[in-house]
Amino acid sequence: MRGARRSPGSVEDPDRSPSEARRGPTVSAPASARGRIEVAAWHRARLDPDFAEERILWSRGYRHIAGIDEVGRGCLAGPVAAAAVILPPGWKPVGLRDSKLVKPVDRRRIDLEIRAHALAWSIAFVGPELIDRINILQATLLASTLAAARLPIRPDALLLDAVSLPEVRVHQRVLVSADRLCASVAAASVIAKVARDRLMEEYDAVYPGYDLARNKGYAAPEHRAGLAALGLSPIHRLSFAPCRNREQMMLWQDVGTDARTDAGEAIE
Repeated sequence: MRGARRSPGSVEDPDRSPSEARRGPTVSAPASARGRIEVAAWHRARLDPDFAEERILWSRGYRHIAGIDEVGRGCLAGPVAAAAVILPPGWKPVGLRDSKLVKPVDRRRIDLEIRAHALAWSIAFVGPELIDRINILQATLLASTLAAARLPIRPDALLLDAVSLPEVRVHQRVLVSADRLCASVAAASVIAKVARDRLMEEYDAVYPGYDLARNKGYAAPEHRAGLAALGLSPIHRLSFAPCRNREQMMLWQDVGTDARTDAGEAIE
């Protein structure tokens, strides 16, 4: 997949002039058009997502606006997951926030409500083997592209967090911290997080010793201790620094490569 770019005609923040955008602080966004995205002060202060961005797009004639977000990008093990969600206009579950800011019990409740009430939703995983082959950025873009493509309702606009999807030929609005600003992106972050967490809990039973049920594949001390004692399992990302140059132990020979999540596998 070639480098990502912002789609032409993206909607800009209506409250900011071009000169203000040029002067504002920026953050790194490798998959954006210029490699960085401006950050307004009101972006940094927001925690409770709403429909402000969706309303801008609705006012311009877009009907089915999908929020897309990913989880698991920085993990040492397991897949990266992306979800896409189209919410009914004006509806969001109580307590919806960026999944990182929500307690697990509330995430599970919100996940069930989103799946029951959303106009459309989808989830896609890209597994460790492909992450090692194409790198984590491209794997994240692929998972997000698959999630968008699998929506049962075709979106005519996307809201995304710091990346754009060059293979998806619909209007795209790229924002910093979109999961804290946009209800549909926050909804995507929640269902992606719940689905991936559930998968990592299942992997913990298959590959014990890394505490995957609790750390979900991130580089927690218990996970690093498991790597030191056991070596690598079939779901570890060999290209990530803590896993490089480590031997894969033969404790899981009978499991085989089926335990590694391939690109395109989805939880429905």
